[in-house]
Amino acid sequence: MATLSCKVTSVESITDTVYRVILLPDGPFHFKAGQYLMVVMDERDKRPFSMASTPENNQSIELHIGASEFNLYAMAVMDRILEQQRIDIDIPHGKAWFRENSQNPMILIAGGTGFSYTHSILLAALAENSQRDITFYWGGRQLEHLYDLGELQAISERYPNLKVVPVVEQPDENWRGRTGTVLSTVLEDFGDLSGHDIYIAGRFEMAKIARDRFCNERGAKPTQLFGDAFDFL
Repeated sequence: MATLSCKVTSVESITDTVYRVILLPDGPFHFKAGQYLMVVMDERDKRPFSMASTPENNQSIELHIGASEFNLYAMAVMDRILEQQRIDIDIPHGKAWFRENSQNPMILIAGGTGFSYTHSILLAALAENSQRDITFYWGGRQLEHLYDLGELQAISERYPNLKVVPVVEQPDENWRGRTGTVLSTVLEDFGDLSGHDIYIAGRFEMAKIARDRFCNERGAKPTQLFGDAFDFL
């Protein structure tokens, strides 16, 4: 692991509560797709954020930060980014990185800004094998929370084996897609998960439910189920 100072080269407000932040580290860095970095607030305060970019882009790092008055933990990081235009990071962290050389069909599951984790893995998987069967589930309370859905759907048009399934919990009257929770949608679509590699990013309670139900009800193998939350459950 390395501690690096980063220049903030871009901050884009994607929604009212989500920011796309581009960092330019002042030295070389290495990570595996799906790993995260720690923003160093001080010596005893380091805060984790998934990287949406891939290791092949070794010049800059993309973060998706959900921050609001209801998430002061992340808001403090955004305040520093906006005020100082520079932050220190500790990189890399996490064991739920993309497992290369697997031929298993893949399921990617994201809730909210967990999309950044699954986005990095998706791009790495497609770069390794453009023919791999991948199903990408992205869930949000409302459609606007699926902030990069257009990009994701554009990628699926280039890769016929990629299926994108957006799931909205509180749809408006114009929504014609899947509704409910992202986990219930996966369970509706798959009777057997024993042969799949599954990557999941979301709240701890979401990850726990996924592990319990996928393994107990659909035969998913714990060794093929990946998510940073599992290190803390």
